[in-house]
Amino acid sequence: MIARTLPYLMIMIIMAVAIVPAKAAVEIGKPAPSITATDINGEEFNLADHKGKIVVLEWFNKGCPFVQKHYDSGNMQKIQKQAAADDITWVSIISSAEGKQGYVSAEEAKADIERYGAAPTTQILDKNGEIGKTYDAKTTPHMFVIDAEGLVAYAGAIDSNSSPNPDTIESANNYVVEAIKALQAGEEVETKTTAPYGCAVKY
Repeated sequence: MIARTLPYLMIMIIMAVAIVPAKAAVEIGKPAPSITATDINGEEFNLADHKGKIVVLEWFNKGCPFVQKHYDSGNMQKIQKQAAADDITWVSIISSAEGKQGYVSAEEAKADIERYGAAPTTQILDKNGEIGKTYDAKTTPHMFVIDAEGLVAYAGAIDSNSSPNPDTIESANNYVVEAIKALQAGEEVETKTTAPYGCAVKY
């Protein structure tokens, strides 16, 4: 009797395990995972210190054609500068591991910001991938918008056109800009999540 019952019990255990939903790294409407790190200028960054402000997280890899689409065209810098003018915290994160595409030293990162004329509030080198994996960042760029209460308001692609061609930027819906405008107006973000596009993060 026991021998006949065991296979049934094993099946039930396997099914029970299978139907337990995996906990998402980032959930829309839930608190953004904490970030504590030293930025490229040697200054401590703590996400919790920016509660009360909108925060944008951007995963960056200068060798990625999809990142180049938005930087060579000046599109990303334009959004960053408007964000700065609106007192929004913009965090650029490089999760490329040492020896992988996109990995840079702090000095190289500073030189790249100057070369691009970029305007993030801060840039963090996440060479061990801890921050990227916590947020389940999959691509460069992968974007997250966090509201003033510290809740994730948007996660996904920067815009609606996944082509690396910069000519597509103007006609695309920029989900990050739309999310920021909605939050500034005290309105609900219409598009809360999309599939990110770009190059795989080089963990």
